[in-house]
Amino acid sequence: MARCLPCTPGRFPFPPRRPICRGLTGEPDRVSSAAPHARENHLGALIRIAPYLWPKGETELRIRVVAALVLLAAAKVANVLVPILYAKAVDTLAPKTGIAAAATIPVALILGYGLLRVMSTGFGELRNAIFAKVQARAGRRVALEVFEHLHRLSMRFHMDRATGGLSRVIERGVRGIATSLNFLLFNIIPTIVEIILVAAILWWLFAASFAMTMLATIIAYVAFTLMFTNWRLRFRRTMNQTDEEANTKAVDSLLNYETVKYFNNETHEARRYEESLTRYERAYVRSETTLNLLNAGQATIMAIGLTITMLLAGSGIAQGHMTVGDFVLVNSYLLQIYQPLNILGFAYREIKQGLTDMEQMFTLLSVPAEVQDAPGAPPLAKGSGEIRFEDVRFGYRPDRVILKGVSFTVEPGRMLAIVGPTGAGKSTISRLLFRFYDASSGRVLVDGQDVRGVTQASLRQAIGVVPQDTVLFNDTIRYNIAYGRPGATDAEVEAAARAAQVHDFVMRLPEGYATRVGERGLKLSGGEKQRVAIARTILKDPRILILDEATSALDTRTEQEIQTALRDVSRNRTTLVIAHRLSTVVEADEIIVLQDGQIAERGTHASLIAEDGLYAEMWRRQAQAVAAAEAAARAQAEADMARPRVNRLGETVK
Repeated sequence: MARCLPCTPGRFPFPPRRPICRGLTGEPDRVSSAAPHARENHLGALIRIAPYLWPKGETELRIRVVAALVLLAAAKVANVLVPILYAKAVDTLAPKTGIAAAATIPVALILGYGLLRVMSTGFGELRNAIFAKVQARAGRRVALEVFEHLHRLSMRFHMDRATGGLSRVIERGVRGIATSLNFLLFNIIPTIVEIILVAAILWWLFAASFAMTMLATIIAYVAFTLMFTNWRLRFRRTMNQTDEEANTKAVDSLLNYETVKYFNNETHEARRYEESLTRYERAYVRSETTLNLLNAGQATIMAIGLTITMLLAGSGIAQGHMTVGDFVLVNSYLLQIYQPLNILGFAYREIKQGLTDMEQMFTLLSVPAEVQDAPGAPPLAKGSGEIRFEDVRFGYRPDRVILKGVSFTVEPGRMLAIVGPTGAGKSTISRLLFRFYDASSGRVLVDGQDVRGVTQASLRQAIGVVPQDTVLFNDTIRYNIAYGRPGATDAEVEAAARAAQVHDFVMRLPEGYATRVGERGLKLSGGEKQRVAIARTILKDPRILILDEATSALDTRTEQEIQTALRDVSRNRTTLVIAHRLSTVVEADEIIVLQDGQIAERGTHASLIAEDGLYAEMWRRQAQAVAAAEAAARAQAEADMARPRVNRLGETVK
């Protein structure tokens, strides 16, 4: 009867998200996004993982690999010798005549039998212990390499991919390394070697019929298992796809917790999640049902082969050319061979799935980075922070051009404001300066250096950004401020907080700077999050500052407070302000008005108002909107004052 491996911590160093066993010759309860028509390059995955198992300059790890292989061979030799000593002991204990006289106890044989069993198990466990570090190190290095590569990929890639799906690919890929190596190196290959050795021993000791019967049984068992397992893949694929779909929906829903609450759509989200779980449930039932059929077929083939072999051995005893010990020897060998075969379906599915998961993870490494450093690119040279755009053209897609020949210069230490209607290309300018994308044509220069000719790390180190939507890490306030310059001292963090006018607020909190801000900073208000963002930008101390709609989501009073902090931050720094509210850019040295990807107007606030063009029209509309909002607020206040009030006794009071 088929069995699954015991789920011991030592066997699987990377613990699965759910129990890895699904039952008899079962399959791990994990997922893959591989489409039914996908042809995974499993050999390629093995080739990619090989250098991590034999790393250059890691003498200790190489010694561990060699020692593990030696112990593997020793364990198999001991395992093959166990039935022979067992059979010898049985023959020694068997009566020599028809009189049931007690034979001399074969102490040496019994002790040798016990010693070989200990050696077989001990060598196997020692092998696992020695190889565990190699396996864990390989998984760690691959995961780190993929993680670093994902951070090197462009914003375009991450905007098109689901974060939950990416994290699952890495999780499955690392686990696939551990699983595939375990079963390939320590199960499948050793089992094949053991089958060949046992077949040769049976042929040599007895007759070819024993070896042929055993081999025929094994071939039938393997063929049935592989064909049936491949047929069952359709159900596994459906389970994989629906599980990943459900996970993506759950992660997306929880990340947008506030939006769900705002629209009272908890039931809607639960229904979407349940739809995926229902499809998973149907595929799971089919998978488990066919698993039972697989187990029954395997047990039948094994029973037939064992019965035929026992009949041959019994015939040999009856004819007098085999002993009872030989009967036990043949039976022990067959049971010993069938034991690893019991998990063949499980092992085959694990290896196939593990290689697929590894290949998916390595596929991420093959995704080219859209924005790369030029070969031999130097770091950005020190300068005063001049920004220059020269006839810059850019589009996120060939059929969607955003910037159409934009040119401007921001002198060191001065402030340039970019305004315009939604979709005009304001934020695109900041992304090109920060080099999230490269311009289609034209040049973006910082201190006279083309940003495409310097390293991205040095360019981004020179630029600080305060975005409109500040997203904080689910950690402490201290960590989020110190993120501007990891390694900063507590005194430097608090000095930055004071400059951003957030220190007093933090000190009023029970846990002070150790206060955790929650997922994406949800425990803080919009103004508080913005101050934290300003503080970490101050700590970074960049020579160029980008304020991308930094106050557009705040109320008027908070906006005024934040503007005061921003003026302090931008002093003596080259500042690029992207704004929707024109009241926030009145003090800018120059204002550029974008329209349809081109500069429609430029000048100071006063000169643009005097021109009575697009900027003046936007100013009037915003002033009217503010006036209307203030009038509505006054009317509401007057209505509240005129409304009769009732005291605790129910009496109307003036």
